[in-house]
This record gives sequence, C-alpha cells and structure tokens, in this order.
Amino acid sequence: MRRSLLALALLSCAFATAVHAEETGKPKTALVLHGGAGVIERGSMSKETEAQVRAALDKALDAGNAVLSKGGSALDAVVTTIRVLEEDPHFNAGKGAVFNADGHHELDASLMEGHTQRAGAVAGVTTVRSPINLARAVMERSQHVMLAGAGAEKFADTLPDIERVPNTWLDTDNRRKQLDDARAKEKANKQAGIDFPGTYFGTVGAVALDAQGHIAAGTSTGGMTNKRFGRVGDSPIIGAGTWADARCGVSGTGWGEFYIRAAVAHDICARVAYKGDTLAVAAEEVVDKIVPAMGGDGGAIALDAQGNIAMPFNTSGMYRAWIKPDGSRGTAIYRDEAKKD
Repeated sequence: MRRSLLALALLSCAFATAVHAEETGKPKTALVLHGGAGVIERGSMSKETEAQVRAALDKALDAGNAVLSKGGSALDAVVTTIRVLEEDPHFNAGKGAVFNADGHHELDASLMEGHTQRAGAVAGVTTVRSPINLARAVMERSQHVMLAGAGAEKFADTLPDIERVPNTWLDTDNRRKQLDDARAKEKANKQAGIDFPGTYFGTVGAVALDAQGHIAAGTSTGGMTNKRFGRVGDSPIIGAGTWADARCGVSGTGWGEFYIRAAVAHDICARVAYKGDTLAVAAEEVVDKIVPAMGGDGGAIALDAQGNIAMPFNTSGMYRAWIKPDGSRGTAIYRDEAKKD
C-alpha cells in the first residue's frame, strides 16, 4: 500500500513538473498600442464617445493579438493592429486624419522590423487608404526606406493591392471643426495656427513581440491640424517616431518637431542597449525629462524582448492598450489610470 502511495506521489510530482516545464517553456508574446497623447481630460468627451474609443482600442488589440496567438510575426501583428485604428475616425490616422491648411489630408506612416532592421516609410500621401500598408510595401518591395508626396503616390500606382481613395473620403465632421477652430485662432493671433502644444492627440502606433522573440514597431498619422508647406513630423521618421531592434521597439506620439530633434524612439532603445537601463527607466527618462526640457510634450509605447511594456506620457492623457506575456490586458485613456497599467 505504501509503495502504491509513493508511486502515485512520484507520478503526480512528475506530472506537475512536466506541466510547469511546458508552461514556462511557452513562447512569450506581447502587444502594446497607442491612439495618441495630448490634452485628454475627464469630461472632455461624452460617455458614449469614451466608450467608443475604448471599444476601438480593444478591437485593435484583439486583431493584433489574434495574429500573435496563431504564431504570426510581430510585423503582421503591428500592421494588423494599426490597420484597425486607421479605419476608425476617432483617431488621427487614415479615415480620421486631420486637415492641413489647404483643407486636405496628408498622411504619414512608418514600420520597422527589429531583428532584420528593415524599415519602410511614407510621408505626405493623399490617396492611400492605409499608409501603414504602403510603408510596408516600401520596405518589402522597393530598394528604399522612405518615399514622399508624389513619388510615394506613383509607387502606389504600381501596386494593385494598395487600396486608393479620393482625398475627400478621409473627411470627418469633427476634423473639419478642428480646422475651423485652428483657422479662427490663427486669425485672432495673426500667426500660424497649427495645433498648440498638447492638442494633437490621435496618432496611432503599435509594438509587438512574437513567439519567435522578434519585435516590430509602426506608427501612422495625419499630422497636425492646419499644417502647411508639406510639414512632416516624427511619425514616418525611423529613429524619431518609430524604432525596433532585437532588444526593443518604440512608437511615439506627440509634438513631432521635438521628437525628431531628440530622436526619441531610437534614444529609448539605445539606452536599453548601451546604458543597460530597464525599458521603463529609459522610456520615462526620454519622454518625461528630455522632451519637456526641450519644450515638447507627448508620449510613447515601448516593448522589450522579455515582454516588458512601458507607456510614459507627460500630457493629461494617452489612448493606450496592452496585452502582457501572462495574458493580462487593459485599456486606458487618462493619467489617473496609469497605476493600472
């Protein structure tokens, strides 16, 4: 009897050990996304709109995570996530893009794959439904990293799978009102009426870690309301708005001029690689100290090879959502939700 009990105990122990080994041996995957940072105070939107924004963040998170759950690549997950956000008019990308000073839309996007260091970007496109798809095409089907304006449009002409739309298809009533408000401020102040600091939330981005341990990052935006002269911000610039390497990936959102000057996305990952900072320390140092010291503001999402996630921002809010390697997930908008991140 004792031998039977001992044998049963040993068998149970062996089974538990095998299960634990299987669980700990499961590949880690993680995904984090943003829908822009800025002045997003509680009460600044209706409960209905807030619910719609949170649902949109969840929808994008589900879409990207479905790719990762099936063993798909980080690159596919990032593109899939951003595509959902580009189609949602609540965000300043694709369908919800802001108007420039001429009353049109100019879209920017970039994409980077960490382990290969491949990258693609487009700036100032006007008839491309999904800028992130075109950025991927630049990366995979051209010899270049960035194409802009008419050249990017001509490249799109050669790709029948890149969907095109009239520029007016991107119009939304909310963005039209924002343009009218910016023009009124410009007239009153007799100076360029681009968005004032902190008012330009809506840029979208995603960073993913796949089961193979690879990282990818991407960003897509309509830029700043009432922008002119072909202005391009940080979103399509590799190293400024988007960066991915073998250890780390970042997508930024904020006042683009300062993100370019501080090379924000690359600086965060460089601190992880060369200084040995944790992801959280690196991201917070750049976003919460360096950018504000220069006069800018905004936020970023970051992810490392261990699945650690950082989401710092120095504005009152940032649309964000995440799924960690343990499967825990969340969405948030306001600063006072940061303790739940």
